[in-house]
Amino acid sequence: MSGTEHSIAFGPYSAIITARGGALRELQFHGRHLVVTFGPDGDIPDYRGVICAPWPNRLADGTYSYAGRSFEAAINEPARGTALHGLLTGVDWELRGHTADSVTLAGTVEAGAAYPAGLDVSVTYSLSADGLKAAVLTRNTGTETAPYGVCPHPYLVAGSSPLDEWTLELPAREFLAVSANRLLPEGIHPVDGHEFDFRTPRPLGTVKIDHAFTGIVRGEGGLAAVRVLDPSGTGVELEWDGNWPWVQVHTADKPVGKDRLGLAVEPMTCPPDAFNSGTDLVHLAPGESHEASWTIRALS
Repeated sequence: MSGTEHSIAFGPYSAIITARGGALRELQFHGRHLVVTFGPDGDIPDYRGVICAPWPNRLADGTYSYAGRSFEAAINEPARGTALHGLLTGVDWELRGHTADSVTLAGTVEAGAAYPAGLDVSVTYSLSADGLKAAVLTRNTGTETAPYGVCPHPYLVAGSSPLDEWTLELPAREFLAVSANRLLPEGIHPVDGHEFDFRTPRPLGTVKIDHAFTGIVRGEGGLAAVRVLDPSGTGVELEWDGNWPWVQVHTADKPVGKDRLGLAVEPMTCPPDAFNSGTDLVHLAPGESHEASWTIRALS
């Protein structure tokens, strides 16, 4: 699979956006990578940088019921029997606009056996002195109200040191426990006294995380941020607005002996399997829209 790419730049920042999955393929600051990149052709590894819609994370067995109807999506994670990251990660998004420092791409969801309504999903990436701001705007183009959730999927890079040496700040009071085999929700727990408590910044070490967090501690304007710092003093921050009550964090664990390349930080409008639990699900009526934004910026 290959797709058209669009380059944007502003000051010390530059980015490459690919039509494949509407994904952020590359983001640099003074030539330093802020996200884990991938090649210009072929499948996108580990869903790096894609936009996950109309649901984020896992949908158990690919099945759900909504408004008295049953729906079934294709299983794309066969080992766990789940439909992972929605319906738009494997398609090319169309170009809606492109300037020197911004680009807008759009993907279309069709009503059918997997989903009750048509959706127009657009993402705008724009660079400024403050970094890369991105916003997803989704409109229900169909005739039925539909369940909806979304998340971006970047893997942050703090610097040149191994991930184990990076310091993480994660402002979340609770995490969602998941089953060992299928990574499906089992209940919300406080981070107090748990290895997932990174409210006070500390090194990641060997901890393995692939969990959703909530109870987000927010600052001015309802904003929250995850920060990762390299021992060298470089770092990166992902900040998101109040439309995302969840954030998924994944340490991108690889086979023994292989470095963990980056830290996935994914603001989410709802937790995994929300189409079945109903937790924080957006109910998008015909003609209605939903928008949420996030920013990635360099630290130091």
